[in-house]
Amino acid sequence: MIPTIGRVVHYRLKASDVDQINKRRQDAAEHMQEHRDNSNGVQIHVGNVLAAGDVYPMMITRVWGDTETSAVNGQVHLDGNDIFWVTSTTVGTEPGQFSWPTITPAKS
Repeated sequence: MIPTIGRVVHYRLKASDVDQINKRRQDAAEHMQEHRDNSNGVQIHVGNVLAAGDVYPMMITRVWGDTETSAVNGQVHLDGNDIFWVTSTTVGTEPGQFSWPTITPAKS
């Protein structure tokens, strides 16, 4: 398939992605400890624990070309209240790459 903006694909987190996201979430947790009332409107990033290799949905926001192997940018929707911006990722099965969703037949 040729990637296009607005399509939802599966993104496999790589170790450096997990480090960035967990750091952001840790900073948010520390902020919450210091400022319990959160009256300043700061966005606090919280969510479930992540690991390299975890797969999350990503909406393609930019496509770099018009072939099946074109790189894309996208917003990864994490299991929490935050998202993660990915740039210039390509289709594949390795961490840091995206894949097309597959349809799993319903069990009867």
